[in-house]
Amino acid sequence: MKEQWKYKMPTAQEVLDRLKAGNQRFVNGNTSLAKTLSHQERAEMAKDQNPFAIVLGCSDSRVPAEMVFDQGLGDLFVIRVAGNVVAPSQVGSVEFAAERYDCPVVVVLGHSHCGAIQATIDTLMNPDHPPSSNLMSIVNRVRPSVEILMQTDLKNDLKKLSCHAVRSNVFASVNQLRHGSAVLESLIAKGELIVVGAEYSLETGEVTFFDF
Repeated sequence: MKEQWKYKMPTAQEVLDRLKAGNQRFVNGNTSLAKTLSHQERAEMAKDQNPFAIVLGCSDSRVPAEMVFDQGLGDLFVIRVAGNVVAPSQVGSVEFAAERYDCPVVVVLGHSHCGAIQATIDTLMNPDHPPSSNLMSIVNRVRPSVEILMQTDLKNDLKKLSCHAVRSNVFASVNQLRHGSAVLESLIAKGELIVVGAEYSLETGEVTFFDF
């Protein structure tokens, strides 16, 4: 599947279509990743990589981007961190892939029942029992997306609060990537890059892409 783009990077729409098609195969249980790479193919891939998309996703063990989108070795440049938050190291990783490999799409991939979201809700509801300083660094990046929702009626329904917070957190990460990096802003302004948000359902395996 990748040979057709060996010398020409696909458009953003072609990338999104490929990711959506791959996810549909995953949902249907009809994935194409059973193929085993030969020694020669692995040796060739050791020389260089040509990913066609960048995915900033959560570290959750149930959301491996390559499997979710039914892609193989070398297809996706994946950055994983709890809560799919955006910190300088994540921004730098996205900049690296966008510039070095001309990837036209960045997908911020959140998911249902996110532990980082729950940790943030727990911290806000029990401020006298904060997590470790390291975990707190993640909580503090998720916090703005949750705090604003806790000022609404959602605070009375923790299940709905968590669901809305997942999406709010994705929006926040997308916004940070779009406007928190001169490198990415320049690529976006030139029409060479788009940053989109999406949510993976642990229950169904389906990825929903958001319109902004």
